[in-house]
Amino acid sequence: MSNFITEITPNRPVYTDNDPQGELTTLNLGPTHPATHGVFQNVLQMDGERIVSGVSTIGYIHRAFEKIAEHRPFYQITTLTDRLNYCSSPINNMGWHMTVEKLLDIKTPKRVDYMRVIVMELSRIADHLICNGILGVDTGAFSGFLYLMEEREHIYEIFEEVCGARLTTNIGRIGGFERDFNEITFQKIKKFIKNFPPILKEFEALFNRNRIFIERTSGVGAVSPEVAMGYSWSGPILRATGVDYDVRVNEPYASYEDFDFEIPVGTTGDVYDRFILRNEEMWQSLRIIEQALEKIEKEPKGVFHADVPEFYLPPKEQVYNNMEALIYHFKIVMGEVETPKTEVYHAVEGGNGELGFYLVNDGGRTPYRLHFRRPSFINYQMYAPMSGGMLLSDAIINMSSLNIIAGELDA
Repeated sequence: MSNFITEITPNRPVYTDNDPQGELTTLNLGPTHPATHGVFQNVLQMDGERIVSGVSTIGYIHRAFEKIAEHRPFYQITTLTDRLNYCSSPINNMGWHMTVEKLLDIKTPKRVDYMRVIVMELSRIADHLICNGILGVDTGAFSGFLYLMEEREHIYEIFEEVCGARLTTNIGRIGGFERDFNEITFQKIKKFIKNFPPILKEFEALFNRNRIFIERTSGVGAVSPEVAMGYSWSGPILRATGVDYDVRVNEPYASYEDFDFEIPVGTTGDVYDRFILRNEEMWQSLRIIEQALEKIEKEPKGVFHADVPEFYLPPKEQVYNNMEALIYHFKIVMGEVETPKTEVYHAVEGGNGELGFYLVNDGGRTPYRLHFRRPSFINYQMYAPMSGGMLLSDAIINMSSLNIIAGELDA
């Protein structure tokens, strides 16, 4: 442990629990402190304002999602994924649907893929808006947060038009969507990608070259690529160290291979790099959404799910009036459709990194075993050791830049 601390925080105190003179102070940072951004705790040993060592404690809102999923049909697990990273719920939803589709060997139409890409990239923007906006608050700048929250509301209005929900979306279905995007949805999407860029530019003007912000964030929590990969980091915080890894490119899904976009990477892996990188990722998401809108225009209208009646619930009006639809409805709900006895893993690029679903199936209507690879859980393990030697105020903004979401940490 001491070698690790010395590696990422040179010339700082080494991790130790020995305090024979009783000069250190024990400080509970969390579990309900506003600066922790969630329900988790760090027990810190403090030498004045400087952290000597710390131990992280999680599990305060553990909800046993994986065990609950073993008692639910595949299509009822979507609502559980909503409650993981609730700042970008649709990405969780789509990731789960694609996992089941991989299990069942379902091929979705291109139009469905492009619709999913739009929803996921809007979710990524919403996630990064929250992270970078709150990072500004934690450094003492509140204005930027207010600018961005208004834009997040516009994204939520799009989600509401698509599925009727805003935060916990339950959006989409195995095989596609429950309904097609209507014209109002497309109008709101186009309006957002037109109006958002000037707001984002103004936000960047407030922070990117702000001397106070740079001095507060530059050099804080710097991590080398080797250490980050050793701790299985992924997502923006890994790319900020200079590692060019993104699931959308390395393991394409939802036809991401059809899009032209760049993967921003940093150099130092510090808080400032993570902030800049998330800003740049929002620009790339806008670029992807614009391409998706163009591609959808070339696809047949009215196609919003795969042709898999044995797994996709038919519309209610058909169930009431068509015997074949009624039979499919009954078989799906009662779990009488056989599923492969195998195991699959599928990952998507979530707001915080690689969000994976490891599904073991025994042929029944529910998973035999389901494990969520939650990026916040993986990323957070490094927080306490990397805080050794930091000032408490630096540890706060370091946590903010990691964007730890309690729902994704404690599932």
